Amino acid sequence: MSPEPTTSRPALEDEDRARADLYALLARLYYQGPDAGVLALIDQAGAAIPPETASPFAAAWRALAAAASSADPAAAHQEYDDIFVGTGRAEVSLYATYYLAETGREAILVELRTELAAMGLSRRETSREPEDHIAALFDVMRHLIERDAADAALQDQRRFFDRFIERSYQPFCTAVQQSGRAEFYARVAALTRAFLDVETEAMMLFQIESRPR
Repeated sequence: MSPEPTTSRPALEDEDRARADLYALLARLYYQGPDAGVLALIDQAGAAIPPETASPFAAAWRALAAAASSADPAAAHQEYDDIFVGTGRAEVSLYATYYLAETGREAILVELRTELAAMGLSRRETSREPEDHIAALFDVMRHLIERDAADAALQDQRRFFDRFIERSYQPFCTAVQQSGRAEFYARVAALTRAFLDVETEAMMLFQIESRPR
């Protein structure tokens, strides 16, 4: 499954638009190595963060922007191949069920496919990637954010995030950051971790606020 470009951009609150755009960017970076246009986009986005902002997320954005500003597109693309493609078995798996093996990978894939079908989503016929590819999961989150801002849609986001992303992103990011081949992608993983840490906290707060009183 590969991330589809957004053909329409519904009106969203600034925070949700930023969330959707970041999920889309991460999906793009984990689907294939960056080209010059993607690196320039990251550099520009990082420059827009106020320098006085000191959160882990802001620091990770600035570090990735700095790496993007000096990165050679061909080298960054090769780094992606070295870490996530490799010869034979990839050094770091891009598939969420790899990090959820204790639950039963096939059972999780069946559940994921059922969830996607209920949303009206499916893998493109031309795609050879299974549905648990990290890029595909991030693109589903982008879709859910853009679809609707109502409480029911937020519940869908929380359920999908909790089931398929929350328990897999930490070990995935750790594996990338510990790779001796990761330079640019170590920064991508750091941003991924910082962003999803914020998402995890926000999902928990939403769950508390939405409980019946």
